[in-house]
Amino acid sequence: MLEVEICHMKMRNPTVLAAGVLGSTSSSLNWAARSGAGAVVTKSFALEPNKGYPNPTTVEVEGGIINAIGLSNPGVEAFKGELEKLDGNVPQIASIYGSTSEDFVMVASQVENLVDALELNVSCPHAMEGCGASIGQDPDLTRSIVKTVKRSVDTPVIAKLTPNVTDIVEIAQAAEQGGADALTLINSLGPGMRIDVETAHPILSNRFGGMSGPAIKPIALRCVYQVHQNVKIPLMGVGGITNYRDVVEFLYAGASCVQMGTAVMYHGLEVFQEINTGLEKFMKEKNYQTVEEMVGLAHQL
Repeated sequence: MLEVEICHMKMRNPTVLAAGVLGSTSSSLNWAARSGAGAVVTKSFALEPNKGYPNPTTVEVEGGIINAIGLSNPGVEAFKGELEKLDGNVPQIASIYGSTSEDFVMVASQVENLVDALELNVSCPHAMEGCGASIGQDPDLTRSIVKTVKRSVDTPVIAKLTPNVTDIVEIAQAAEQGGADALTLINSLGPGMRIDVETAHPILSNRFGGMSGPAIKPIALRCVYQVHQNVKIPLMGVGGITNYRDVVEFLYAGASCVQMGTAVMYHGLEVFQEINTGLEKFMKEKNYQTVEEMVGLAHQL
């Protein structure tokens, strides 16, 4: 009943571990899979190691979390060792980033045979200088990078989009024109910040960071809804999903599956099973036989 297929990846349910959460090691990714995730996405990694920002890198705010980790990662060579140890029980997606098309291609070519799909992170709002954070705000750059990567690999290519643009539909269409097989939306919102009222200092070492969590869900939902109306490729919805009713909303808006990150931080990996149990019960009550029947329903009323 919960099975879905996206980019030729057969998933036992529509929930996916989002990039950046427990995705740095094979053991954590395998743990998420055993806990009920239908697929897993790695933490974003690049060609060369990146230390990211010093602590503190996360701070809680009302309705979510602001983080400025700075895309810290050990580099593709080290990450390949982790990918080789994934148990393959669920589809595995590598989140990769770079500052140029060549960077993306060099990373993609080294890991495409170790994963089921590649997610191009062109949209991080707290990336360090030179990490390509602004790519996803430019339709031409987005189209070019997706096109270049798509031409160089046989693995499905997914573009992860930022909400920090004037028109996300324009960016989504550019990614589709570049050959993207699917889109993930949205990345974290922002940047935003918090200031310590006792010291008058910004709390994050980078001062600014991207916001995730329940507070950004309405924006993510709107983005999915708008993009679904204007592209033909499948969507992965992400942003503030914490329960099965959130999942239903994203499906109705046009997402074929959903990714979750902050929910895991709040509720632990048990959240996958809890959501899937609730979703299955909801579907039986509403007489839905498949998840696909629910995708885009909000557009048909």
